[in-house]
Amino acid sequence: MEEEQGTLPGKGDFSAWYNELLWRAEIMDVRYPVKGLYVWYPFGFSLRRNVYDILRKLLDRDHQEALFPLLIPETEFAKEGEHIKGFEDEVYWVTHGGMTPLDVRLALRPTSECAIYPMYHLWVRSHADLPLRLYQVVNSFRYETKHTRPLIRLREITSFSEAHTVHVSWEDAERQVEEALALYQEFYATLCVPVIISKRPDWDKFPGADYTIAVDTIMPDGKTLQIGTAHHLGDHFSRTFSIMYEDINGEQRYAQQTCYGISERCIAALISTHGDDKGLVLPPAVAPVQVVVVPITIGKRKEEVVAAAEEIVQLLSAAGVRTKIDVRDLRPGAKYYYWEMRGVPLRLEVGPRDLDAGQVTAVTRHGEKSAITRESLLEGVTDTLIRFTASLMQKAEENVRGRLRIVADMDELSQAVEDGVAVVSWCGEKGCADAIEATVNASVLGTDVRADFVLPGKCISCEKDGKGALIGRAY
Repeated sequence: MEEEQGTLPGKGDFSAWYNELLWRAEIMDVRYPVKGLYVWYPFGFSLRRNVYDILRKLLDRDHQEALFPLLIPETEFAKEGEHIKGFEDEVYWVTHGGMTPLDVRLALRPTSECAIYPMYHLWVRSHADLPLRLYQVVNSFRYETKHTRPLIRLREITSFSEAHTVHVSWEDAERQVEEALALYQEFYATLCVPVIISKRPDWDKFPGADYTIAVDTIMPDGKTLQIGTAHHLGDHFSRTFSIMYEDINGEQRYAQQTCYGISERCIAALISTHGDDKGLVLPPAVAPVQVVVVPITIGKRKEEVVAAAEEIVQLLSAAGVRTKIDVRDLRPGAKYYYWEMRGVPLRLEVGPRDLDAGQVTAVTRHGEKSAITRESLLEGVTDTLIRFTASLMQKAEENVRGRLRIVADMDELSQAVEDGVAVVSWCGEKGCADAIEATVNASVLGTDVRADFVLPGKCISCEKDGKGALIGRAY
């Protein structure tokens, strides 16, 4: 039976396009009978594994991976009043073991500070133990009351990469925050996803942090998606959990800490940034299938063509290229549709004419066609994938630039946030932020925007000196 070829909604209807693409491309199944919980298909899970393998390799340079429990005793969770206040409406509580009420309620981690830091209290003893850099990739649970959306707004975050570091000084922790941001920029460059970095306003920072810096991207509908954060925690949590070290002079001091994380929103950004009306478009670095070989079996040379295609698969697979052959009893067009929906970067077609010419026909996911000789196949495939990656990044950057506008007055700002995201000058005062938000129905997402452009110097609301601020609507 041939692959069903219903068309996707156009990407202009982003919500409908996104939701339908997830199941057509076999990323996630949304039919699990609990709101906000979703099931990874094997293909989607393979994509997830490739993405997080890259993130792990980056972290493993100077971090160590660990694993802390899912359940957090209320006694630990309640130690940090400001922190629990930030999550109190989102916590799932375990109250019974079987039929027996628990003496102490257990929280399903909404985030892991209160699971990790009691152990840091036991582990950290001396300045020689520092810096301590650990991370874990775990699920976390938040009772999300807003509209849930797969990979974007969930009740179970299935793939939360969170790092927690401990340092001897505030300045060392500050440097760690910058290293984390550099690492995340490198990570998203591999995914070909452009990012915008800014400092969250004090009223929107992580509960208990000295400051929060966020990594955002702009989605196809013009809204921003937060796809990473880094928090300087100062000694806020170390005082709560008594994380102290003996310094070089023998004095006991409270440690300085950071934490930073990325969830599967990174995959939502990947899918949304590159996908088109035909389905997924995946960077070769993370595509579960990087090359699909399609034999064009016409007439009496079927066995010869299939044999040549299998040789190609063996050659590429031996070189580490994730390659599949499609010998299903389907028309070529149905096969093309199937693999385009799943975002395969490169298709190699092999037919009798290709055999006679000593070549294969190469077609990228963007439809660019070329011929690669059999004798230079590996080099040709490698070069084509490199060029395809570069074109993905260029296209994504152009799309983001088209959605990002620098504006200097409220009238222009109103139009800018209808189309995408604006950067304005803002004095940093909450009153001016409230005035901006009331006028344009969008939020001050961050300040100290890190970008290569010159801003007007006066606050768009009060005319005082200002800094670059990101204004938009967020998921």
